[in-house]
Amino acid sequence: MEFRRIGALPPYVFATIDALKLELRRAGDDVIDLGFGNPDVPSPEVAVAKLAESAAKPRNHRYSSSRGIPRLRAAICDLYRDRFGVDLDPETQAITTIGAKEGLSHLMWVLAQPGDLVLVPTPSYPIHLHAPVLAGAEVRLVPIGTGPEFVERVREACETSWPRPRALVLCYPHNPTGLTTDRASMQALVDLARERDLVLVHDFAYADIAFDGHEPPSILACDGALDVAVEMYSLTKGFSMAGWRVGFMLGRADVVQALAKLKSYLDYGTFQPIQIASIIAMDEARAYTAEVCEIYRGRRDTLCDGLARIGWPVERPQGTMFVWAPIPAGFGDDGSLAFAVRLLREAGVSVSPGAGFGPGGEGHVRFALVENEERIRQAVRGIGRVLGR
Repeated sequence: MEFRRIGALPPYVFATIDALKLELRRAGDDVIDLGFGNPDVPSPEVAVAKLAESAAKPRNHRYSSSRGIPRLRAAICDLYRDRFGVDLDPETQAITTIGAKEGLSHLMWVLAQPGDLVLVPTPSYPIHLHAPVLAGAEVRLVPIGTGPEFVERVREACETSWPRPRALVLCYPHNPTGLTTDRASMQALVDLARERDLVLVHDFAYADIAFDGHEPPSILACDGALDVAVEMYSLTKGFSMAGWRVGFMLGRADVVQALAKLKSYLDYGTFQPIQIASIIAMDEARAYTAEVCEIYRGRRDTLCDGLARIGWPVERPQGTMFVWAPIPAGFGDDGSLAFAVRLLREAGVSVSPGAGFGPGGEGHVRFALVENEERIRQAVRGIGRVLGR
């Protein structure tokens, strides 16, 4: 049988690594998994306690709301006001999603259809590339960058593309590269979007994970942004609530309401006790994000210092929970997947091959900082033995 939509998806590069990782573990090998970006830091205790309390009440076992309960939408708007200086209406400019990934995927259903064009940076987190494709749209890749150079690349893509692009997907701090940007560059993109009637979709999943004094800007804080931009925020990384699947889309009201209408046909929202506990997390555990960030900073430094010692210097990212590393000279001739397989087989270290993040990712691998510092040191020693050969 020929299946619809998924035929346009390329083979899942990470599946090769996942299968080999399982094979090695079943054989009794110790695998240090720095591939899958699955946070290992516990969720805030106050949120866990509230979840247990709320789950014990039968009235919370019923269907909830696909938009998110009112107090949860109010809580995220309060956080945006206090953290980013952005005033949002929880009724018209905020909606909850079942994680940022679900929200972005379904957003493309209301923004794009066959015959439309979406601009996406390369390399890119896979769903940024494939959500427009699943909606039937075409994708034009724009090499990722920061500052005026990236703005000019987007401008050129707008001027030379046909059909006219409907949307631009952004992500700062950027997964997988860790690149960051500043408020001025965000403002320039907003100004360009207003000029070109372009919807900006900013995946702000790593808003809370930044280092060395960098403070990631919300695109919604830019002048005129609420006319052209929506932003995806998530409790997954900063609050370390990955499995809870709590995300938000905020910003331009008609886009938010379009997603709300679609979701009313698709789901009844996240389990209500999770929504209630998420309110407590944002109201009472905001300081926890700084603790989580410090854990990732320590792991970043341990990994980057260790790689430098074994002759593989890599740039320290100012954001995200990842390190993006060019493959050392002489080891990447067969591609990033082959190099990742070699590290897994010979060093017992799992990393993500850059090819999995689109054509712009080849020649790199991505490390996820999801093991403790001692395990990271162990991983570096294993990698050092491979490079030494």
